[in-house]
Amino acid sequence: MIALLQRVNSASVYINQQNYNDINQGLLIFLGIGHNDSIQDINYLIDKILNFRIFNDNKDKMNLSIADIQGEILLISQFTLLADTKKGRRPSFIKSANPELAENLYNLFIKELNKTNLIIKTGQFGAMMNIKLTNSGPATFILNSDF
Repeated sequence: MIALLQRVNSASVYINQQNYNDINQGLLIFLGIGHNDSIQDINYLIDKILNFRIFNDNKDKMNLSIADIQGEILLISQFTLLADTKKGRRPSFIKSANPELAENLYNLFIKELNKTNLIIKTGQFGAMMNIKLTNSGPATFILNSDF
């Protein structure tokens, strides 16, 4: 499971040219789910995301987590994070979970995130989405649960 985190001042997801969800300061997370992923991957990534110190403290050092700042999270499913680009000129998605498994794990990821006291918003699994964001920093991080 791969989570691409973007520290944002704001982010919005649009579906069919309509604003579907938006957040203020926090994290825009693109989540890629692989065919071998499980609840252990979800637990690992959620713990890492909640405690990952990537927000600036009053000395301008990355020393605070999303939980520390009570930031918001916008979670977007993105199977393309699992693309294999080593051979040829077109990506292969054989490492991505099948849609049924991916949607189940995505929904479980949301359920676990909702156990926090943070504001959690999402895109729509499988939909064509447009994302608008104001990246803070810019600061972008890739987390991988592949132990």
